[in-house]
Order: sequence, then structure tokens, then C-alpha cells
Amino acid sequence: MFLSVSRRTDIPAYYSEWFFNRLKEGFCYVQNPMNIKQFSKIIINPEVIEGIVFWTKNPEPMLDKLSLLSDYPYYFQFSITAYKQDLEKNLPSKNSILTTFKRLSDSIGKDRIIWRYDPILINPVYTIEKHYKHFEILTQILHNYTTKVIFSYVDYYKKIKKNFEELQIQELNQLQKEEIARNLSAIAHSYNLEIETCCEDINLSKYNINHARCIDEKIFEHITHHKYKTKKDSSQRKECGCVQSQDIGMYNTCNNHCLYCYATYNKSSTQKNILLHDKNSPLLIGNLPKQVTPNEKKIIIHKIINNQLSII
Repeated sequence: MFLSVSRRTDIPAYYSEWFFNRLKEGFCYVQNPMNIKQFSKIIINPEVIEGIVFWTKNPEPMLDKLSLLSDYPYYFQFSITAYKQDLEKNLPSKNSILTTFKRLSDSIGKDRIIWRYDPILINPVYTIEKHYKHFEILTQILHNYTTKVIFSYVDYYKKIKKNFEELQIQELNQLQKEEIARNLSAIAHSYNLEIETCCEDINLSKYNINHARCIDEKIFEHITHHKYKTKKDSSQRKECGCVQSQDIGMYNTCNNHCLYCYATYNKSSTQKNILLHDKNSPLLIGNLPKQVTPNEKKIIIHKIINNQLSII
């Protein structure tokens, strides 16, 4: 099983102590985001967890604890954008984040840290031209510390429509998307960075841009020297190339307070949830209700050993 930590919240930034406690205990509980009365028990040990993908905008709290991950193959999806605190309210300064990126790369290797420049949004402050400028500045700084950059265009979710209206975010047309892709690709390739898109249906192969698998068995094969037989994750959007994984996060729990984020769409709920977090609980927010018996997730083993796949 591949573990996603997490698309739904920034566990490395805000809940890393909880995560390491879960590694020590060997399990966690996850609430079903589509049915809040349903919980699953996820076994976490090196026998069943074949790899971990961390999603974050600030993994600094984890940097002195990476040795605790020595039994697990893992890599990071690390987002750094052009935006300042007008859009990303609670993030540290760009200089601090860039320093953290470099430190992480030096610790684990540049092939295990992927830079995400996403989502790309356009408004009167963040113009297309400003994106080109900031993308090149960031590429100049980061190209020695990673091998790949992934970008996406902002998605227009109804639950954050009010934020988009207040920020005067403009919907991109096909020509604008192609223009942005062409320019970002030229910049990335001039620094020998591979560039891919995340969850986009637009074909940009003519600009040497492929569709990403953000949870990618090929990266784990590179890390572990094992082969994996995987399936596309059917729980994700059809444009998503990720392979099957289990996410252990929860929506409306991230304190980055990025105004474009689909995963943190209710500020009041987020504030309440953060206060309910207990680093010693097996559940990210609060505790498991006493009357609930969680399902134990079927563990799918993808690793091929002696040409055999296992299913537990």
C-alpha cells in the first residue's frame, strides 16, 4: 500500500508529531470524507506500507526527524508558488521556504523531492507575465535541488467561489493555458528540469510536457529497485494519473489558509478542527467515537516479489 500524507491537509507542516506517533503505534484511523460516520483503520508498518508520499508547503518541522522514516521508501511533493501572504496567509517567508527545500534535498536527494508550482491563477496582481518572472526566479534557485517540476491551472470549485470573486480570479482559456505551458516548459528545460501537469485534460506534449503521476510507482521503483504492478486510483478525478493509495488526512484542517485551496473551504470548521487535534490520538482530529467500530482497510501489496503479487 502507498500512503498519501496528505492531499487533504499539510501534515508535515502542522501534524508531523501526530504522524510519527502513528508510525510508532503502527496504525491510525481515517474518517471517510464522504460519510463522516464511517471510519477506517489503517495499518502502518514496513511490511504493508510500500511507500509514502508527503504533500506540503513547509516540511521544516520534519527535517530533524527524517531518520524515523528509515524503514520506509518516501518522497516529497513540495509546493512553492509565486504567491505572497495575500493568498497564502500563514506560510513563512519565501526565503525560509526555499532554505527548507534546499535542506530537505540535501538530506534525502534531489530525486526524492518534486517541486510543485501550482495552482496557477491569474488576477490583477498575479498576471501571466508575473508568473513567468517568478517561475524563472524559482527555477534558477531550485534546479540544483530537484529533477522535476509539476504545475496545474487553478480549478474553479463552487465551495470557494466567494474567494475567487473577491480575488478577481480570471478563468483561463485554451490559448492562455497553451501560452503559459509553452513558456514554463522553455524555462524548465533550459535548466534541465522535467516538467509535467497535474490533473489537466489538455494535451501539452508538443511542449514536452507530460501528464504527471504525483503518486508514482516509477519513483518508488527507482528508490527501492523493486517492480510494482499498480492500478490507477479510481477515487481520484479521471484526469489524475496517480496510482492507488490511502490518504490519511482530513479536509478543513490545514492552517496554511491558502485562499485558492479546495481542501480548506470552511474557515470556521478549520479553526474548530485545529483546536480538537490531539497528537496522541489515532485520529487526526478528535478521537474515535466509542460507538463506532472502524473497518479495517484491505491492504493491497503492489510489490512484485518472485513474480508474485500479494493481497492481504
